[in-house]
Amino acid sequence: MMDKRAWLGFSLTRGIGPVRLRQLIAHFGDVETAWQAPAEALRNAGLSARWLNNLLQVRRQVDLGALLDAYAARGITLLTWEDEEYPQRLKTLDIAPPVLFVRGRFQPQDFWAVAIVGTRRMTAYGRQAADELARTLARQGVTVVSGLARGVDTVAHRAALAAGGRTIAVLGSGVDVIYPPENRDLAERMMERGAVVSDYPPGTKPESANFPPRNRLIAGLAQAVVVVEAGRESGALITAEFAAEQGREVFAIPGNIYAPQSRGTNWLIRQGAHPLLSPRDVLEALNLDHLLQRQAVQKAAPATAVEERLLALLRQEPLSIDELVRRSGLPTGQVSAALTVMELKGLVRQIAPMRYVAA
Repeated sequence: MMDKRAWLGFSLTRGIGPVRLRQLIAHFGDVETAWQAPAEALRNAGLSARWLNNLLQVRRQVDLGALLDAYAARGITLLTWEDEEYPQRLKTLDIAPPVLFVRGRFQPQDFWAVAIVGTRRMTAYGRQAADELARTLARQGVTVVSGLARGVDTVAHRAALAAGGRTIAVLGSGVDVIYPPENRDLAERMMERGAVVSDYPPGTKPESANFPPRNRLIAGLAQAVVVVEAGRESGALITAEFAAEQGREVFAIPGNIYAPQSRGTNWLIRQGAHPLLSPRDVLEALNLDHLLQRQAVQKAAPATAVEERLLALLRQEPLSIDELVRRSGLPTGQVSAALTVMELKGLVRQIAPMRYVAA
């Protein structure tokens, strides 16, 4: 309990984000020690007077234990960097929030996720494209991520659920403040087959300044971002920009050159985004076209120590089987057999005969 209190305390302290918290944890050894540290020790750790005052105020005024109990009673879970359920794709990024507030649950299969975003003022063409894309991805076992906004986001969430898939919404408000309000029923359904998530504490109102920062989480949870329709000033382009910065793939659906809803997507394509002409384009580009089979193989054959050792080597650079044998110190037959299973799981892929890279 105390560990969660410490994480919650820092998340409620204005001015202490991922970078400062990592510095404090590195200085004090763990988050609990950092939270309980005397003011002078926190000053010596590099915390400015302004942020220190904010921290001390939270310590004095907030009953963290009672707050955690209240969250639990409302079905709100806290996930921290230390929790296994914390999304692995997001955890690897420097911008990963120390605490995520969640209603619903993340599942291991959410590692394979694609974000679908776009304008609130979509055309019939945009509606059809978002619906078909989300349904196709969901049927293939890919989790659909979006922002629960009106327009493209709502269509994507609804289509994923209709196809029997999982979907995750990232909010620009607290997870108990569903916006827009007409999507409350949709959010409740998503909590049964997915999650509603935010790094803003419960009770946070959906202020306009909250939405651009939340877009980095939409991109961070996904392997790729698909922009369906967007004007040149659309928030969807901010999500695409975050995706590119984070090393995610960016796709855009081409549109009518005269339609304002297509100016942003056509501009993205000119800047180098992949033009999406069919939902299969995403599946093939991300090696997700046989995802359901790979997930079944993973459940039947959990990761082994040998696989983890080989994967650690392949994350650094592509390697041949001979080089993997040499670096791992494992027998050739064991390495070859493990690579065959890893390829079935979608953990590695061949980029040339007998030459592998982490997928």
